[in-house]
Amino acid sequence: AMLLEQNEKGTRWTPSRMIKRLGLEIRDETSVYHWCAVHDIPVYCPAITDGSIGDMLYFHSFKNPGLVVDLVEDIRAMNDEARLVGRPRKTGMLLLGGGVAKHHINNANLMRNGADFSISINTAQEFDGSDSGARPDEAVSWGKIRPEANPVKIYADATILFPLLLAQTFKPNFEP
Repeated sequence: AMLLEQNEKGTRWTPSRMIKRLGLEIRDETSVYHWCAVHDIPVYCPAITDGSIGDMLYFHSFKNPGLVVDLVEDIRAMNDEARLVGRPRKTGMLLLGGGVAKHHINNANLMRNGADFSISINTAQEFDGSDSGARPDEAVSWGKIRPEANPVKIYADATILFPLLLAQTFKPNFEP
């Protein structure tokens, strides 16, 4: 269907447009992607081809070659969202885990001379030199977090800690 839409309607597919389409197609109200699609909130995934979706695109291309997924358009969109935030508006980063997603959101904020807020929750350590394990002061030195920000890195499993943080945040106002 995506290749047909690309060829007939001229749709330029990006990872975020693919995710939006998937979110609309699954019609699952328990899905974050469904609600992002319904409310037109872009979900950027620069590594969308790293895994099952990449495999599916590869196998699909044998019988139906020609589908193009434009990564650069999404990189521009994500960077522009950070860069074009009008002052005095601020940006913040809530980084759950690490890897490509952490790297790209940090780089998007580099385009605006750094994020104003940053919370990072992951189990990665600094000793191996990975971006995932880098402490916030590394991001400050690159201009990805503003020097006056008070970034926090929590060494914990984000899948355990983040729900607990959310629960504690909303607990004072919860009425069963």
